[in-house]
Amino acid sequence: MTVLPKQNELGFFEIRLESIGGLGANLAGKMLAEAGVVGSGFNGVSFSSYGSEKKGSPVKAHIRFCDMDTNIRDTTPVERPHIVGIFHENLSKTVNVISGIYEDSVVLVNSSKNTEQLREKMKLLGGTIAVVDATGIALEEKNRVNMAMLGGLFRLCSFLDYEHMKVIIRKSLEKKYPQAVEPALRTFERGYNEVQSQTFAVPEGMTMPSPTRWDIPALGYATQPMGGTIVNPGNSVLKDLSISREGMMPHFDEEKCIHCAACDTACPDFCFVWEEQPDKKGRLQMFLQGIDYQYCKGCLKCVVACPTEALQSARETDGYGEANRVPHRFQWANG
Repeated sequence: MTVLPKQNELGFFEIRLESIGGLGANLAGKMLAEAGVVGSGFNGVSFSSYGSEKKGSPVKAHIRFCDMDTNIRDTTPVERPHIVGIFHENLSKTVNVISGIYEDSVVLVNSSKNTEQLREKMKLLGGTIAVVDATGIALEEKNRVNMAMLGGLFRLCSFLDYEHMKVIIRKSLEKKYPQAVEPALRTFERGYNEVQSQTFAVPEGMTMPSPTRWDIPALGYATQPMGGTIVNPGNSVLKDLSISREGMMPHFDEEKCIHCAACDTACPDFCFVWEEQPDKKGRLQMFLQGIDYQYCKGCLKCVVACPTEALQSARETDGYGEANRVPHRFQWANG
C-alpha cells in the first residue's frame, strides 16, 4: 500500500502551484489530484485561486492528499506546502512564491538556471530545489508547459503512479484533441526524466521564515498613509509586466526597420519607444528606438504586424530583456 511521505498536523500532504494565467496550472492541479485519488487510492482535493481570469495574471493551484480514513474539511489556500511548483520563475519578482515552506520542502522551478542560481534568486534558506526547463521542453515538443511540470512533480512525488498519469493525460485529451496526445505524453516523460535537484541545509542559527498570507492587502485601516493616499496606483506605467511572458519575446533588428509603426499600432501595451529625428532630407520624422521590455507581455502581435521581419519571435534568455531594454522617458514618473 502506498504511504504519504509526510503529513502535517491535520494529516495532509500539501502541494501549491505558483503560475500565471495561460500556463495550465489549474488543469495540472486537477490532473495531479485525480492521479492521487484514482491511481494511488488517497483522499484528495484540488482548487485554484486567482484574480482576473486572463493570461499573465498570477494563479495559485492548491492540492491536498490524505489517507482514505481522513476527511478533508479544509479548503483554505495551502500556506505550508510540502512541495511548491513554480511555473514561471520571474513570479518571484512580485510574489513570495516560497512562502511557508518547511526545512525539508521541495521547490520545483521551471527554469534553465542551475540550482545554486535559483537558490540565490528565490532567497531560499533551506530545503530542496528541483529544476526542469519546462518551457524549453514544451517549445521543442510543441506542447504545454504544464505537461512538463507535471512530469517533474511526479518525479518528486514517489507516492503517485507514473503510469496511471499517462492514462489520465490520454483520457483528458483524446476526445477533443487527439493530435495533442502523443506530444503531451512526450512532454510529460521528458519533464519526469530531465528534472534535477539539490538539497540545501538551513544555515546554523537561522530558522525558516513564517508564512505570509498572499490575500491580505498591505494597506488597511491601521496601516494606510494619512489621508488615504494611494502609494501603489494601478497604473501599468509603474508595473513590471515581464512576468506575463511565457517564454517567447520579440527581438528587434534596427537595420531592417522602416519605422512604419505597424508594430506600435498592434501593441496593446505601448512597449515601443520613439524619438523625433531628422531624416536624410532634414525633415523631422519619428524613428523607432527599441522596445521597453518592462511592459512587454510577449503577446507577439508586433511580430505578426511587422512587414520587414525587423521583429522576430525568439526564446527569452536570461537577462536579454534587461540588457536590450530601451526605457520610456517618463520624467514625471521617474522624478
